[in-house]
Amino acid sequence: MLELNALVEDPTLWNDPENAQKLMRERTELEDSLNAIARLEQDLTDAIDLIEMGEAEGDASIVAEAEEGVRAVQVEAARRQIETLLAGEADQNDTYLEVHSGAGGTESQDWTRMLMRMYTRWAERRKFKVEVMDVADGEEAGIKGATLLIKGHNAYGWLKTESGVHRLVRISPFDSNARRHTSFASVNVYPVIDDRIQIDIKESDCRIDTFRSSGAGGQHVNTTDSAVRITHIPSGIVVGCQQERSQHKNRATAWNMLRARLYEAELKKREDKAMADQAAKTDVGWGHQIRSYVLQPYQLVKDLRTGVTSTSPDDVLDGALNPYMEAALAQRVYGGDVEVEDLD
Repeated sequence: MLELNALVEDPTLWNDPENAQKLMRERTELEDSLNAIARLEQDLTDAIDLIEMGEAEGDASIVAEAEEGVRAVQVEAARRQIETLLAGEADQNDTYLEVHSGAGGTESQDWTRMLMRMYTRWAERRKFKVEVMDVADGEEAGIKGATLLIKGHNAYGWLKTESGVHRLVRISPFDSNARRHTSFASVNVYPVIDDRIQIDIKESDCRIDTFRSSGAGGQHVNTTDSAVRITHIPSGIVVGCQQERSQHKNRATAWNMLRARLYEAELKKREDKAMADQAAKTDVGWGHQIRSYVLQPYQLVKDLRTGVTSTSPDDVLDGALNPYMEAALAQRVYGGDVEVEDLD
């Protein structure tokens, strides 16, 4: 911390604004961590003192209150311990999150819309900022796919374990015979990268399409072909952006998204190689679902990698995802079965 303070106080620091911002961010994050540890130590000391006082006075209510304080310290310490697992080279970055519907038409597209809302609610719970970069509406209901930009400290580190296929079982609201349906949707997460990470892309390897942005219409409807979609032919990666009314801005954003996708693909190659000997390893792809959400005939959300379950799917679909993410992060680091507390 002393070294960082000395660097920040250097009068020549802002001669390099990019490096200055990096140092300021690093110092703020370290300062926050140190303050959090100091608060935990103080809260634990206060709780212990209260317990001793309550026992000395024979006041059970004081002891009970203090014990509740100890449990709160335990929960916060567990949360901080999980955050130490976010040590990957891009874990601290903002992130893109894509959702795509699988086979099943309207039912699958409605499930994709539900997933988009679930991740938006999770981000809002953490005070992260969410921007919708691209969305393709379904024919009758739901969405075919969407791309979110989620901004916040460790956004990629938390969400990276959500990549994979998500399975929903429920009585379909679109089936007049009220039959049970199974739907699939895929999630893909990749980090936002900065200009210091060089990703070379040949424009000749890409196909660029422009089209009219979708929207609800009205006086602000976009009547120009401002939306941009880029297909990287060698990898098959497709990205799109229709957030801005300017085609130029959407094109620039789409190129950044493509660079991020290619970077994430390289990170995944390295990770897969490092995890090759772990029994917990699973491929991300169709037929390899990572989590099942059962709404009928019973209620259960189960992660098929870690075994973490919840009998409150409504809470999970409203963004209560921390136990699943924490267990998946711990499994990546330690391997095998893991146990986490519900910290939501």
